[in-house]
Amino acid sequence: MRLVFAGTPEAAVPSLRRLAASDHDIVAVVTRSDAPLGRKRVLTPSAVAQAADELGIETIKTDRLDDAATEAIRALEPQLGVIVAYGGLVREPLLSLPDHGWINLHFSLLPRWRGAAPVQRAVMAGDAETGVAVFQLVPELDAGDVFAQERFLIPPRATAGDLLAALAVNGADLLADVVDSIAGGTAHAIPQEGEPTLAPKLTLDDGRIRWTDDRAAVLARIRGVTPEPGAHTALGDARLKILEAGEAEASVARLAPGEIGLAGRAVVAGTGSDPIVLERVQPAGKGAMSAPDWWRGLRIDGTVVAS
Repeated sequence: MRLVFAGTPEAAVPSLRRLAASDHDIVAVVTRSDAPLGRKRVLTPSAVAQAADELGIETIKTDRLDDAATEAIRALEPQLGVIVAYGGLVREPLLSLPDHGWINLHFSLLPRWRGAAPVQRAVMAGDAETGVAVFQLVPELDAGDVFAQERFLIPPRATAGDLLAALAVNGADLLADVVDSIAGGTAHAIPQEGEPTLAPKLTLDDGRIRWTDDRAAVLARIRGVTPEPGAHTALGDARLKILEAGEAEASVARLAPGEIGLAGRAVVAGTGSDPIVLERVQPAGKGAMSAPDWWRGLRIDGTVVAS
């Protein structure tokens, strides 16, 4: 079939490469416009744009699938639209433009975690498993019938970044199988079952650690917002990013929520239940470092309290 592929971040690249290696013809890649990155704010193509250029595929760069984008896609006469984390909505008349409409690879087990941040929300909620789903795009958010899905256990210490990278690879094969079945006329989609939950885009405040939560919830938040927007807490007027943390040993005495101190050689912090160990941190204006190195630099006897 003639495919149009829409995607933007690194998580969409395995799907693009997998489809480019198939018997189907990707007539164009739609991706968001170059964005300023780094301290020097250098305009940089998206990960998908860079991969498309390497593969020799035409790109349509747009932040909105508006009339101009629709006409550009119409001229290519696609039979199927494929979208993976593009970062924008497909509306009519573009939604119905390809012969087979659009299909979407989503990084959750629908209808759980419909929205922009399904992997992050699953980790933050302490879910034991998640997965990937390929479904028919409809006007309602992530509500279309599902062609296929695959379950995936969430490793105990996996961050959202770790999990998304794994799901992106697994999802690419599942997506390619569905495209093949649509081309062969054997595809069958079934309605979603169960109560939907929503996964809105994360904000900076989602990364703020709530020290009064119990230990499991604190650790789940830290993993769920890593690498973006990042877990953080305030020490006075300064912000401390928590990059890695784990459970403290059972022998470590409880601390007040947000109280940070030493237990042997480990830097520990109190929660609403048992303490956690801070493993890697990043103080404001500095690079990442081990928590013990950071603590030694504070030259403090006793404890400090984060908020």
